[in-house]
Amino acid sequence: MSAKAVLKEALLGLCPRCGKGKLFSGVLTVGRSCARCGLDYAIFDPGDGPAVFVILIEGALVMGGVLWTEFTFSPPIWVLAIIWIPLLSVLTIALLRVVKSLLLVLQYKHRAGDGSFGRSNWGPEE
Repeated sequence: MSAKAVLKEALLGLCPRCGKGKLFSGVLTVGRSCARCGLDYAIFDPGDGPAVFVILIEGALVMGGVLWTEFTFSPPIWVLAIIWIPLLSVLTIALLRVVKSLLLVLQYKHRAGDGSFGRSNWGPEE
């Protein structure tokens, strides 16, 4: 699996095995399995990884923008709230979906498990 394929599947939320089925059943909810190839998504567990990455990335970007806006234009606090709160909300949903998808695709690609020795949820090599 190439880096280009990983990015395509992550950005579009596609199944990591076949690259055609949907990974998500809702906005941020991972489906049960792929409708095309039948891959069981229960083997995936991104944990808190997506939220941590989004907090760090988005926090740096948004706070940089807020500080730049404040020091450049010195607007009232309500103007900052009107500008940055909606942007923060949209960025959070969009980035969470992409980062969660990316971590799941990479978890599949590298056959990453729970760290247990001697057992695998991935089944035979494909």
